[in-house]
Amino acid sequence: MQYIRFFKELTIDDIPTVGGKNASLGEMYKNLTVKGINIPNGFATTSEAYWLLLEENNIKNSITEILSDLDISDTENLQKRGLAVRRLILDSHLPKQLIDELQEAYKTLSQEYGLDSIDVAVRSSGTAEDLPDASFAGQQETFLNVNTTDMLLESVKRCFASLFTDRAISYRTSRGFNHLKVALSVGVQKMVRSDKSSSGIMFTIDTESGSDSLVLINSIWGLGENVVSGRVNADEFFIFKPTLKNGIETILKHSLGSKKEKMLYADNGDRTYNVQTSKEEQNSFSINDSEVISLAKQAIIIEDHYNCPMDIEWAKDANDSKLYIVQARPETVKSKQKNDISIEKYSLALTEDAKILASGRAVGDKIGRGKIRIINDTSEFAYFNEGEVLVADTTNPDWEPIMKKASAVVTNRGSRTCHAAIVAREIGVPAVVGCTNATDVLESGVSVTVSCSQGDEGYIYEGELPYSVNKIDISNLTPTKTKLYMNVGNPAEAFNLAKMPNDGVGLARMEFIMTNSINAHPMVLVDMHKGKPVKDDAKIRTFMTPFRDSKEFFLQKLSEGVGTIAAAFYPKPVIIRCSDFKSNEYRNMLGGLAYEAVEENPMIGFRGASRYYDKSYKEAFEWECEALKRVRDDMGLKNIKIMIPFVRTPDEGKKVIDIMNSKGLIQGVNGLEIYAMCEIPANVILADEFLKIFNGYSIGSNDLTQLTLGIDRESSKIDHIFDERNEAVKRMLKMAIDACKKEGKYIGICGQAPSDYPEITEFLVENSIDSISLNPDSLYKMHKVVTDLETRS
Repeated sequence: MQYIRFFKELTIDDIPTVGGKNASLGEMYKNLTVKGINIPNGFATTSEAYWLLLEENNIKNSITEILSDLDISDTENLQKRGLAVRRLILDSHLPKQLIDELQEAYKTLSQEYGLDSIDVAVRSSGTAEDLPDASFAGQQETFLNVNTTDMLLESVKRCFASLFTDRAISYRTSRGFNHLKVALSVGVQKMVRSDKSSSGIMFTIDTESGSDSLVLINSIWGLGENVVSGRVNADEFFIFKPTLKNGIETILKHSLGSKKEKMLYADNGDRTYNVQTSKEEQNSFSINDSEVISLAKQAIIIEDHYNCPMDIEWAKDANDSKLYIVQARPETVKSKQKNDISIEKYSLALTEDAKILASGRAVGDKIGRGKIRIINDTSEFAYFNEGEVLVADTTNPDWEPIMKKASAVVTNRGSRTCHAAIVAREIGVPAVVGCTNATDVLESGVSVTVSCSQGDEGYIYEGELPYSVNKIDISNLTPTKTKLYMNVGNPAEAFNLAKMPNDGVGLARMEFIMTNSINAHPMVLVDMHKGKPVKDDAKIRTFMTPFRDSKEFFLQKLSEGVGTIAAAFYPKPVIIRCSDFKSNEYRNMLGGLAYEAVEENPMIGFRGASRYYDKSYKEAFEWECEALKRVRDDMGLKNIKIMIPFVRTPDEGKKVIDIMNSKGLIQGVNGLEIYAMCEIPANVILADEFLKIFNGYSIGSNDLTQLTLGIDRESSKIDHIFDERNEAVKRMLKMAIDACKKEGKYIGICGQAPSDYPEITEFLVENSIDSISLNPDSLYKMHKVVTDLETRS
């Protein structure tokens, strides 16, 4: 056949003939099916078929004339001209030879699967599409549930016309592509019956941080068009590649999407339609863990074959329960940014009265401000002004021209891999997707600030709030003798923070994970697991969805949070501090009032090690230990060290170590080290006793200062006396360092002092501390202090 090639005849070298999408399918069909990758068979029209259509219908000059002198910023005029070109192509006839070859190829494909008329997906593939320096993804049409030759011929013509959608014209014009130098191939592929199962997309790179050690999988019920378009908030899974390649199946995070709709095949002429999902479907993951791992392994095989980060579409067939790869192309946003050797840090100046109007999934880490403009559909594009905040139910590729004008984008629906998210990343605009109710609670004309600088969650604040941007050049940083660690609380920020120069994590706070991912008092979950009646049961179970067992909920959420931080910095050491809430903080958790007494001074009350072996909390601490063991053993992240806070006596230390041993956390086994926080004068005075029990110390300068000087750091009356540079505190610091050096044990510091005071940093370095753990925003500044000092000495 002159104008058609089956997948088995194609390789990646055929991009000029069949475009990136179809060439990639042929490449995988030919080379990766033997490695276990399932590719539904199909065929593609060549670019010559497209040129033949234009020439036989003599419409080349007409297209040139319609698009001459086009100003793509005039969206109304762009819409008129785009419609005129598409109408020109749709009114033309398909060449007879192409019709004959399409009918023959469709018959051959149907017979291969033992059918008279097979269901196929018909997709465009631009000949400049899916190249690493150009993202044409989603700019042309896709037609599903095509199951007759007449439907196939009509779909092919509509694909040809879709080369001139408004967004495709805008994209080519803005990047200097000649419209008549870009052709279009049409891919015809056996449909996967995911309408009765699930489907989705995956990336072999983290779309936010750019980390190449993650596979990100999005999954929904039904056909995959809903996740690509952002119509549905998808389930999300993160898989850690380094341990997976070593045979350990590490799913770092499960995130349940709302999945309120699913797309099905229609029996009438509409081909597909959306229906509401059931409550059970909404509250269940659309694929199981073994399928997550299977997809991740396939993604790695595809990435290894192409030797670059990949953007992959997949589908599960309800008839044979197999997972199929239906598209794969190079990832075009984060892969281009990978060589950036500077870090841009956005910081919002929040005040107590800052009002949150809406929130959703953050895309990127920037901040945008402006007046809201709610756009309901493409007919309202002309009302959108440069610099406004675009608010919409969802977006599709038609919206790209106005997204480029926006200072920020906010949508009701979508996930971090939906169209709005992908385009926002590419054009560098902050976006908050999946807000659910943004178009209801926000009003056009109102000034807002859209912040994606606070981790996974993005926020829309009332008014235009001040913010700062700090660009840090890290190209010339050199390693220091004193290890510079980082304090990390939020797992959602871990992979971004790991890009900064560091030697590991000196303090990973368990409290942030427990507050944000678990939200309930650990003992109320223990009692629920035992079947006891508890207050706030209904609220807690809503928060637990989709988990039914409170223990598994606690273990998975805690291990995923800890594991994410450990993976982000892997294989560097990550010191995890066990929970260090005070009683008043525990009381504020769901169900907490029933378990916590009111204390006059919680800062020196029932906290730290004293809580761990007390019968009122011991079972919860045992759960913490089980979660940490899961991270080290099941997830394979043996780079974590464990730290125990507020250990008042050596006897307390022994009791805690005994509990940890009983739960399989044994010092020295698989390199496990257990440290104590050095934050009580007793820890310094009795260092020789404590260091017989623990593998080392990390100094908590905040508590050590307050207890050395006898100051309640919560009291504003005497907070002017609180100063880590006080001579008494400095002597405590030196004594602790000297004691650890004498015993050959690790000594670091994770308190606030070195982040605030260069002179404290200098003092610690001069006294040969092993490591200094700093707040991320202080790391670059203190790196210079340490480097200068080490150079002089």
